[in-house]
Amino acid sequence: MNIRTIDGGVTAAKGFKAAGYAAGVKYENRLDMAMVYSEKPCVAAGTFTSNVVKAAPVLWDRRIVRETDGSVRAVVVNTGIANAGTGEEGLRLCEETAAKAAESLGTDRDEVLIGSTGVIGPQLNMTAILNGVERLAGMLSDSREAAHTASQAIMTTDTHPKECAVTFTVDGKTVTLGGMAKGSGMIHPNMCTMLGYITTDIKISKKMLQQALSQVVPDTFNMISVDGDTSTNDTLLVLANGEAGNKEIVSEDADYDAFREALFQVTRDLAIQLAGDGEGATKLITCHVVNAADRDKAKILAKSVITSNLTKAAFYGNDANWGRILCAMGYSGAQFDPERLDIFFDAEGCSRIQLYHDGSGQPFSEEEATALLKHEEVVITCDMKEGPEEATAWGCDLTHEYVNINADYRS
Repeated sequence: MNIRTIDGGVTAAKGFKAAGYAAGVKYENRLDMAMVYSEKPCVAAGTFTSNVVKAAPVLWDRRIVRETDGSVRAVVVNTGIANAGTGEEGLRLCEETAAKAAESLGTDRDEVLIGSTGVIGPQLNMTAILNGVERLAGMLSDSREAAHTASQAIMTTDTHPKECAVTFTVDGKTVTLGGMAKGSGMIHPNMCTMLGYITTDIKISKKMLQQALSQVVPDTFNMISVDGDTSTNDTLLVLANGEAGNKEIVSEDADYDAFREALFQVTRDLAIQLAGDGEGATKLITCHVVNAADRDKAKILAKSVITSNLTKAAFYGNDANWGRILCAMGYSGAQFDPERLDIFFDAEGCSRIQLYHDGSGQPFSEEEATALLKHEEVVITCDMKEGPEEATAWGCDLTHEYVNINADYRS
């Protein structure tokens, strides 16, 4: 399968435009609103937060994506204010935003999806929002720069935008997927992501688009964590407008498999970018659990390691405290034999270090381990020696700066 990574974002696929604008929703002179628009109607799929408390935009989008058969043409996103914990008024403001976008774009109100991120509780500044929608509609472009500006405009505490795009061939046609995502704190997805938007020009039925998304998310966005908090606003949307001209994918076949693999690659890339840019983080932590008896067990163990605050703090201090990893595995709920377990550390350009073997810690150079842990990505490998399955999870270290950012977040 020939999937090729290209430089691009949400405008990479045919027929999609984007824009970003400093609307002044909460802060002055900062990009804080984005719009993604398709020239042709799209089928849409989505996954949403599992948090019982769901922000108004989540309820709005979920209704359109899951409960209607209509097309989607646009997404409007604001940062600064989450429009969560805002009751009926919050839903009314989503409707008002969608109606303004529909008026500005010449579409129907229910063809507009909404995204918000930021502080929970305050109502939106609708003067800024409605002005932003109007300005964004007039700024839409299919340029690479427009996609990048839109990705910047959805950031909150992110230190850099997250984008990805790939191309591949289906039915003799070139198909493109492009995406952007944001998220730096309150990240612990469960069948969802922070805010993520993926566009594609493939022709595919709504049913198969949703199936593909639901199949890839558990091994990509659901395998990352920054702080163990699942947001009220987590939303991942995929829009497909059919502009590639391929025969419509309506069942599981080779074309569907090719699309699903490309979607997996894009979601994994964006997920890893998010994990590595956790609030205050200095490094990406990757945990491979290999040779497990089953995949579910491997996933539970890998996720437990990268969500362990003690492990994350040790990695911030470049301390090779492997006991914290062993402990996190032990309380994960997955059953395994610690007398048949190996733990290794790896980093680019460094020799592999084995820290634990079959029930006992192993001698290793603390100096070499400290040098390895100073790298921007450190890989933990846990060899269970019990079967053929494996899983990977991604997280980051826990730093003083994480506390500083979240202590002052509202101000």
